Amino acid sequence: MNPSRQLPLEGIRVLDFTRVMSGPFCTAMLADLGADVIKIEMPGFGEEGRHFAPHVKGESTYFALLNRGKRSVTINLKTAAGAGLLRRLAQRSDVLVENYRPGVMARAGLDYEPLRKENPRLVYASISGFGQSGPFAGRPAFDLVIQAMSGLMSVTGERGGRATAVGESIADVATGMFAAWGITAALFDRERTGSGRHLDVAMLDSVFAMLLTSLARRLFTDQQPARVGNRHPETYPVDSFTTRDGDVVVVGYSDSVFGDIANAIGQPQLADDPRFKTNRARSMHEDELRALIAVWAGKLSQAEVLDRFRQAEVPAAPVWSLNELLDSGHLQARGMIQRGTNSVLGEICLVPQPVQFSESGRRSAMRTPTLGEDTDDILRSELGLSDTEIAALRADKAI
Repeated sequence: MNPSRQLPLEGIRVLDFTRVMSGPFCTAMLADLGADVIKIEMPGFGEEGRHFAPHVKGESTYFALLNRGKRSVTINLKTAAGAGLLRRLAQRSDVLVENYRPGVMARAGLDYEPLRKENPRLVYASISGFGQSGPFAGRPAFDLVIQAMSGLMSVTGERGGRATAVGESIADVATGMFAAWGITAALFDRERTGSGRHLDVAMLDSVFAMLLTSLARRLFTDQQPARVGNRHPETYPVDSFTTRDGDVVVVGYSDSVFGDIANAIGQPQLADDPRFKTNRARSMHEDELRALIAVWAGKLSQAEVLDRFRQAEVPAAPVWSLNELLDSGHLQARGMIQRGTNSVLGEICLVPQPVQFSESGRRSAMRTPTLGEDTDDILRSELGLSDTEIAALRADKAI
């Protein structure tokens, strides 16, 4: 890779009012792409994510991962002076991202309409649990709430068991990605029209839009989505199996691939067995087919099972822990573990957004800021305030 070109968002300034995960994940992706992200935090307390465990030397490592490459400024938006400073920063920004509950920014005079009058090119993204409109708009939301209400939990878990959340904050992450995608699209549109836009990004909408397999059943057939464990609800065998020393997954997504599976397990005749010849037949006789594959896999080690499947060119993989993935070396080869800095923690490991652009390297030496670390510098360099004016603002608790 020849890092001769700028990162795609260099020269773009983002005013970041986000908290916890969905919003910070969005703005971290923008920072990874070269944007100058100015994170606005409340004096003294900071963003809520700073108080989430685990902590090392008093610094939240959760916060560090989500706020890489940003500058931290502490301004109290509840004071008139603080709100005035933020309006001035918004006039000099390309993007503003917030994920307060609907109405909070308006009460501070920092909602889209008044800021658009002062900066018509501003792209303003509002991230919330349920959106800026609709009967649920005012409700508080966290990832688990959205997983529960979206239908995602209802189809996650073992058949006959309790509904289970996905083992990561997928609603937050997905919404952050959709927001970043929308912001970059709005910036492209601004180049054509000269005008910014307001983006309304809801966590519930984002997860609902991702439930493609369930929606294909619910909207177009009389089949109701249900929990099926690790198997695919429509295609078999797409499932997990236990070996002597670990689990594997196998993806028999077509009749042809099932023939390869039958060969791999030493029973080629199964491909012509009427019970298993088509996907519909295999799904109807799932218990019988699962038992045949499970008995075979249970006699072998994980490595032996995977070797048989790879020789037959069957899509299969081990069920790994995060440690096993990190130990594989693949992510390091892909540049997915980057070095960053923090003034308290020193050198730290960070995970960048995953899209790699030709002719541009990764953003180097990403820094995770301590609370308010960049306040004075930005007020001086961006707004031209003197040390005396900054001291007065601090005395008034505006910063």
